[in-house]
Amino acid sequence: MAHTGVQTSISDLGTPLSAATFVVLDLETTGTSVTDARITEVGAVRVRDGEIVDEFTTLVDPEVPVPARVTLLTGITQSMVAKAPPMEEVLSRLLAFLDAEPDTVLVAHNAAFDTGFLKAACARQGREWPGHPVVDTLRLARAVLWRGETRDHRLATLATYFGVATTPDHRALNDARATAGVLRGLIERLRPMGVSSLEELRAVTRPPTKAQRAKRHLAEGLPQRPGVYVFTDARGESLYVGRSKNLRRRVGTYFTAAENRERIREMARLVEGVVPLVCSGELEASVRELRLIAERRPPYNRRSRHPERAWRVRLTDEAYPRLSLVQGLVDDAPHLGPYGSRREAEQAKEALLHAFALRQCTHAFTPVEGGTAAPRVSAGERWTGACVLAQLGRCGAPCDGTESLAAYTAHVEAVREAMTGDPAVVVEAHTERIAELAARLRYEEAAGVRDRLAAFLRGARRAQRLAALTAVPHLVACRRTEEGWETCVIRHGRLAGSALLRPGTDPETFLASLVATAEYVPAEHGSGPGTLPEETDVILRWLTDPATRLVEIEGEWTCPRRSAEAHTEMTHWAHGRASAQ
Repeated sequence: MAHTGVQTSISDLGTPLSAATFVVLDLETTGTSVTDARITEVGAVRVRDGEIVDEFTTLVDPEVPVPARVTLLTGITQSMVAKAPPMEEVLSRLLAFLDAEPDTVLVAHNAAFDTGFLKAACARQGREWPGHPVVDTLRLARAVLWRGETRDHRLATLATYFGVATTPDHRALNDARATAGVLRGLIERLRPMGVSSLEELRAVTRPPTKAQRAKRHLAEGLPQRPGVYVFTDARGESLYVGRSKNLRRRVGTYFTAAENRERIREMARLVEGVVPLVCSGELEASVRELRLIAERRPPYNRRSRHPERAWRVRLTDEAYPRLSLVQGLVDDAPHLGPYGSRREAEQAKEALLHAFALRQCTHAFTPVEGGTAAPRVSAGERWTGACVLAQLGRCGAPCDGTESLAAYTAHVEAVREAMTGDPAVVVEAHTERIAELAARLRYEEAAGVRDRLAAFLRGARRAQRLAALTAVPHLVACRRTEEGWETCVIRHGRLAGSALLRPGTDPETFLASLVATAEYVPAEHGSGPGTLPEETDVILRWLTDPATRLVEIEGEWTCPRRSAEAHTEMTHWAHGRASAQ
């Protein structure tokens, strides 16, 4: 599957791994030939989001002798299978287990062996093989793990390598459990590479290109520390920037079959060097990656190259304010967002206009005697289409001279409150409309209203969270790592300093030195042109992780109880996902 690195919609993601249902299977048999040997035991576990949720296991009467060498290997004797159900009965139960949930994915270690025996059993009984998609953990391990990282790719070796609790013992259920653990370890290994869907997982086993194999030496000698890596071409220009907890291991994966993104495979032909930047921990690495991408705009990075192009919904600063779409932070006026696309920003704007009567034309207005408004229109200039709507009373604007400045100001203050504080008015207006449309069976229109509300809430929530942190002048927090405590100084939403507090170091001296040498960040940083909202987002996620400890803070870091944060159950309606955490 070609992976472009661009997500245009949720459907482009394929089946998310967290939503996929895997049935991990293992068989014990009397031999290796599907023609002559028969199945003696079946074990299967159903796995969702990395956890085993159901199990199936049974011995099978093979109706042929069990060889002594098989008994020695598995412990399954002739007497054990003599009273077991025949394969015809077991196959019916197993196929029912596989088909219990739609879109089941079959997983096995050396899957060709297990599926071969099951297909042969189906053929003997005149059944049709269901043809579930298959993931082979043996092939996956060969593609993902470096040569020499494990001595081989046997199930027992991989189970030990990934720290799987169940030890394989050539009994079907235990081996299936162990394979499930190996699958979980391989998926975790692939997650930093952007492999998040079933389709991407199944594509990993494509062989590496000749260019990839030729550049494997570039990973040699890199530190096995957290940090940022920069791929460069023959002129030293940056091609791609990434981060990892282990620089050597991560860079090495770009030159194996595990890296199947077409653009990255194309990049492998141009790469001539790798520049490692060791960091104190996860947060510093994430922030430095974002800053380098924004600064250098490497051609093979898809995300974060143009933070200044992010869209926002802004309440304009004029006599009769209106809503406008802008890129970047214009001033201190209320904003929603930033949004990744203009379309989502448009949806949020429409949500506000559904709830509040604001003008939509672009003429400048001047208050006149009596408190009504007169548009500043030059002689002979015609009304815009939006102004015509206003004259017909359908815009909620002061264009027709019927609304005073004071009345319009009340609308504006309500909009300001919805954007920066309590969005209840917007939520109520939309939920009422959704209920009305649903009652009239106009479900597509109701979905459109739902999507606009979700877009508004996402933008309001993000803007409010960013504003709360950027208002904090100084904050120090830390998190334990394998080597010590990753300690970070955050000022006005920007990472101002970071260092690793190692065991045996005096914490007071360390903290005083870190704070004294941290970057000065002005108060206006949060609304300035150099602001990277993604950086503040990353810092927020790090700070709100339960493992992070707050050391000191100046000022207040708070989020109003009645804010967009109180409506997170609605922010992902449009994508059919669970509420944000």
